[in-house]
Amino acid sequence: MLFLAVFCGFLAEYQLEHKIEKNRERQFVNSLVNDLIADTAHLNFIIRNRNQKIVMLDSFKFLLNSPAYKNYGNEIYFYAIQAARRVNIKIVPNNGTMQQLKNSGGLRLIRNRNVVDKISKYDKMVRETEAFGDVEESVAQNYRQVAYKFFNSFVFDKMEDDMLNITRSDDNPALLKFTTDDLNRINYDIFSIKAGTKGGNRYARKLITEAIDVLKTLKEEYHLE
Repeated sequence: MLFLAVFCGFLAEYQLEHKIEKNRERQFVNSLVNDLIADTAHLNFIIRNRNQKIVMLDSFKFLLNSPAYKNYGNEIYFYAIQAARRVNIKIVPNNGTMQQLKNSGGLRLIRNRNVVDKISKYDKMVRETEAFGDVEESVAQNYRQVAYKFFNSFVFDKMEDDMLNITRSDDNPALLKFTTDDLNRINYDIFSIKAGTKGGNRYARKLITEAIDVLKTLKEEYHLE
């Protein structure tokens, strides 16, 4: 009888632990679904901003190389101060749940191998995207290292408020004297920023595709609406 009581107690404890783990799995899945939905919305927003930046960079380069560039100081300064800014185009996935799954061993709670593989694939793409973001920042820094030869920092200071919002100058500020070599250098840096902006869009689209794939799999496997 004692053995039977101990055995029954063991079964009850096992069932309780199993139920707790199953509930935790469900919580992780629901949280991950919310993160992925937020990611897709954020990535679509980023893609729109990046498309706008590509158009802005084309205008910036065109006016800067115009024989009459002195007439377009207002527009050129407006484009120039934004060229290296990444605040509204930086891809920052909602990875709170993913980090919990990885750091706490939560992935072991996901019993479906197909789901684990999909999650891992998405996480790999996120890390590749973040690495590309570091490259973009390096390119932006190269631009900053030559921009001082063209633009008066006092003009930039007046254009930027305490919240880092940008407004156009009230007048037509003059560019500093620059050489042909300086112009060639900044043209290349503008081209590099544009190429990086396009590259970031490719990563964003890939992430959206992966996120949708994971969402579809989670909804099918866990019967979510």
